[in-house]
Amino acid sequence: METTIVTVVGASGTLGSHIVEALLERGARVRAMVRATSDRTKLEALGVTDFVVADLNDPASLQRAMTAEPRARAVIASAAGFSAHSARTKGDNSRTDTEGYRNLVDATKSAGVARVVLISILECDKAIEVPHFYQKFQTEKYLAEKRQPYLSLRAGAFLDRAKDIVPDRVRKGCFPDILPGVPMALVYSRDLARYAAQAALDVPASALNQSVDIGCDTPATGAMVAAAFTRVLGRPVVAKRVFPRIFFTVMPPLVRFMPRLRDSLAVVAWLRKGGYVSRDTQKQKTLFGELPTIEETVARYCQDKGLV
Repeated sequence: METTIVTVVGASGTLGSHIVEALLERGARVRAMVRATSDRTKLEALGVTDFVVADLNDPASLQRAMTAEPRARAVIASAAGFSAHSARTKGDNSRTDTEGYRNLVDATKSAGVARVVLISILECDKAIEVPHFYQKFQTEKYLAEKRQPYLSLRAGAFLDRAKDIVPDRVRKGCFPDILPGVPMALVYSRDLARYAAQAALDVPASALNQSVDIGCDTPATGAMVAAAFTRVLGRPVVAKRVFPRIFFTVMPPLVRFMPRLRDSLAVVAWLRKGGYVSRDTQKQKTLFGELPTIEETVARYCQDKGLV
């Protein structure tokens, strides 16, 4: 049987590389879409040999990437303009997340890609005050408008990050709590990567053209996550506030002097409203199986990070 080809956009990123691993484990052939400046070392170490060079802000390069032969059956889009990499390279975050994603949708539609799996953000349709959240919703709408078959995975709050500070903090007995007392849907990037691979390879066409909330079985506060670490590791781990209470009073007036913080503070203000939870867990269960518990998620994380 012919091996399914899946193009991963943003393959060199942390989540992108996890998606590549998940696809390879399922026997797919990965075509990694990277920028000319991207470091391919990690992807090559995973066994990727099929690369296409393109940029979301360069429509012609996207057309070449999407029409590369043999054609890919699916595209998984995990690239993000709002990122540390874009800040370092002075990339246009807003243009990448708006025009760039429209360019990608146009290219996939023109190339006849059977499905696009979009890594989106939980409750993005309600977060109009957070630009890089709401831009994901705009991409979802554009996919529907162009009649490009898609599945949007709306991920909640990540347990891990590209620059993951949690393992070192947990070894010292604390879990960094950004918003004490605020429950949020919790996601581990390797779980999301597995769902993305399933969405590209296994989800029936009849289940496409919708968004799916992704998270654990119940919203988690920092204290709940710390308690899960305590149970998994068998030693005390307590939630420790990251920002002092005065932070949220002092910082907003200073945003005009530090524009890079504007989006970050908008995110925090929106999250503090307590709406970053799944409104419909049944879709995730139907497509990907039982939702993981907080403790199961923490246990996998601890195993992967060498904490146990």
